[in-house]
Amino acid sequence: MNQIASYPKNGAISGALFMLVASFAFAGSNVLQSILPTPVEYGGFGMASTGMAFWQYLIAAVLALPLVLRIGVKNLRTSHKLAHEIRAFVSALGVHVFVYGFASGVPIWQMVTLLATGPLFVILGSTLFLGERASAARLAASLLAFVGAIIVSGVGAEGLNLTTLVPVVAAALWATTDVLTKYLSRWESPETLTISLLVLVTPNHLLILLVATAFAWIAPGLVPAGMATGFPFALPTGNGLLALLLLGALTAAAQYLLSFAYKVADATYLQPFGDLKVPLSGLLGWIVLSQVPSVWFWPGAALILAASLFLMRQETVKPIMPVHA
Repeated sequence: MNQIASYPKNGAISGALFMLVASFAFAGSNVLQSILPTPVEYGGFGMASTGMAFWQYLIAAVLALPLVLRIGVKNLRTSHKLAHEIRAFVSALGVHVFVYGFASGVPIWQMVTLLATGPLFVILGSTLFLGERASAARLAASLLAFVGAIIVSGVGAEGLNLTTLVPVVAAALWATTDVLTKYLSRWESPETLTISLLVLVTPNHLLILLVATAFAWIAPGLVPAGMATGFPFALPTGNGLLALLLLGALTAAAQYLLSFAYKVADATYLQPFGDLKVPLSGLLGWIVLSQVPSVWFWPGAALILAASLFLMRQETVKPIMPVHA
């Protein structure tokens, strides 16, 4: 007799709340990642996308130092060093791919919408490699949230090209990070998952920055415009520096909340709640960047919210039933 285990009701609710707050942090990060690499003549700060990503995670790592001291360095010891390093590298690569999309002028609507392909990659990875059960409710909710995300930004009306497909690559990379996070959460605490990522990801960002810059010097045509422009370590001044500091703080907060969410609930269950960052990014873009959402924003956001509420209800009221083999 096999019993398919599941997390308790309070774990499902806590996971959903952690993911919701993380979505707010990610939405704020998306807006700032759109502003910082935008050329000065268009109202941004003209940062190289590789430089912005490096400083973003270095600041996040510094802000996490009090947490390291609070939990103790000894609690960061792990016997899964390779898995942590792969997770950090893939996460860093996903960030650079994502911010390159912003630096290339892809609208924030399409950027955050196409990231909604991530849940499909997560479900695939969690099912194949973690042995999680992709129930009909989880699949339906993920697909419904994905459709809502597509509707939000009107991707079909805007048209697709190779540049606008960049976020899909970032989504696949981050989905790999999510699956590895869930895998490691079987043994590691949220503190270890958060700090190990923030500590390990910074050298990986530096490596990617140096490689991109070297290619930009040796063979300028091989590096896309906006990825490594000028001196990549240059910092903005004034409001640009404040925005960069806020970006680092939001990054640290989002990763911490994400680790807690994956600690108490399944990755496949949490993904529709992660899609809430799409309408949240749209709202913040409206407020901060004066980017008025299209008429399709509201029905799309409603679908995403409906998918999240439906799945949370299914997971919290459905009793755990034994399965006999």
